[in-house]
Amino acid sequence: MNREADFLVIGSGVAGLSYALKVAEFGRVTLVTKGTLDESNTTYAQGGISAVTYDPDSFEKHVQDTLTCGAGMCNEEAVRMVVREAPAQIRQLVQWGAEFDLNSQGAYDLHREGGHSEHRILHHKDSTGAEVQRALIQQARAHRNIEILEHHFAIDLVTQHHLGKMVRRYTPDTACYGAYVLDLQTQQVGTFLARITVLATGGTGNVYHTTTNPPVATGDGTAMVYRAKGVVENMAYVQFHPTALYNAGDRPSFLITEALRGFGALLRTKDGREFMHKYDERGALAPRDIVARAIDNEMKMRGDDFVYLDVTHKPADEIRQHFPNICKKCLSIGIDVAKDYIPVAPAAHYICGGVRVNLDGLSSIKNLYAVGETACTGLHGANRLASNSLIEAVVYADRAAKRSLQDVGSAALQQGIPDWDYEGTSHPEEMVLIAQSYKEVQQIMSYYVGIVRSNIRLERAFARLGILYKETEQLYRVSTLTQQLCELRNLIQLGYLIIKEAYAMRESRGLHYSIDYPPKKAEREA
Repeated sequence: MNREADFLVIGSGVAGLSYALKVAEFGRVTLVTKGTLDESNTTYAQGGISAVTYDPDSFEKHVQDTLTCGAGMCNEEAVRMVVREAPAQIRQLVQWGAEFDLNSQGAYDLHREGGHSEHRILHHKDSTGAEVQRALIQQARAHRNIEILEHHFAIDLVTQHHLGKMVRRYTPDTACYGAYVLDLQTQQVGTFLARITVLATGGTGNVYHTTTNPPVATGDGTAMVYRAKGVVENMAYVQFHPTALYNAGDRPSFLITEALRGFGALLRTKDGREFMHKYDERGALAPRDIVARAIDNEMKMRGDDFVYLDVTHKPADEIRQHFPNICKKCLSIGIDVAKDYIPVAPAAHYICGGVRVNLDGLSSIKNLYAVGETACTGLHGANRLASNSLIEAVVYADRAAKRSLQDVGSAALQQGIPDWDYEGTSHPEEMVLIAQSYKEVQQIMSYYVGIVRSNIRLERAFARLGILYKETEQLYRVSTLTQQLCELRNLIQLGYLIIKEAYAMRESRGLHYSIDYPPKKAEREA
């Protein structure tokens, strides 16, 4: 089935939904998501959303915390813009119905997380993302100009080469006219044309075996832009959350929010010894890259699979009040967090790189925007400051909406786009091949391109991934088109980009740490 709209939004997290709501008053919006509306990284975001709301906090403090965490790789203009515009977007979320916890004085009950110099994290218990998602879904479903298509998977962007104009590399004239979208229920591919296309497909966590991301986080938007010859950058900077619940068999890994460490939780080895002050004077509240590497090092030195997070010294009623979902999850596996240590280990969580965009969320391809984790805005640099991702998503969705409303009148619906051309036929062994290759990609990336890297590990990963790429492309040409096959192709391309950029670096910086280029003492202490 072919469709036309003024705005095509691919993805249904906070970035895609808030963008859709802001442009829907001015045109027809088609929003497609490969799962259901509530299945996104946003839903799994526990900790909160950062914004300057009260004294003694200030914009400048938030800016400097972000720049410090970003290890010299942030775009300072982007940082200052997001910090400055954050409070207005918080007010917008509240107007849409999002509820953030208040203290006894009626002011926001603010948390503090690693890398922050002040308490500035707004939250809804320990399920902030789910609360924001709930409010946005309610608004989007009620809007007359938003068509929502769940279980629709975007395969590729429609660009010049679909008009017979071969685009072998990026040029300033490259433009996007929409996307080819697979209806997962009918297995039919439709041509979805739009004046403006927005990618909000989320992160890439499933390129690794252990991740806090839901299964839908396979970096589809970034892979589509790469195939369309758009600019993708900073892919070497993959953030591993230091504290995912260690529970064999759980996938995705259950996130133990950083706010628990802000609340006072300590990290201990399995024999009960606190260790973080060996690595950083900020202890458990050091930035995520430092904490994750410290935990990784302790586990490797001791041969352990996890360390402990200890919050038993805090009042039990306060723990249960502030972190009800964590308490419930831990209790389900026999852990009472008020009395027992919580086993945790790092897990792939967020990628700071992605589709390069300007301050308005516009990519290198005309009429194509990227927002949320799909985008590389320059805010995070080499390491994301905790709870900066949700606020980045809504600020850039707002900027992208304003800019695209200026451009939509001059962006015509392109005619003459051919139907999807695919000659694949069914093969009985397809699924077992896809499933096995999927596991191999995750194993390669986890073993060789994880928290700590080296040139020889990256070389081995590149060689192994090259074999999988050839096998999968051959399979793609002859097999029935499925979501699993397309996601596998996307993950292989993302793995390639992560490895390629990591190998090109001749230093350790932020989330990229190589034993071949250990940081200098001054850099370690920054």
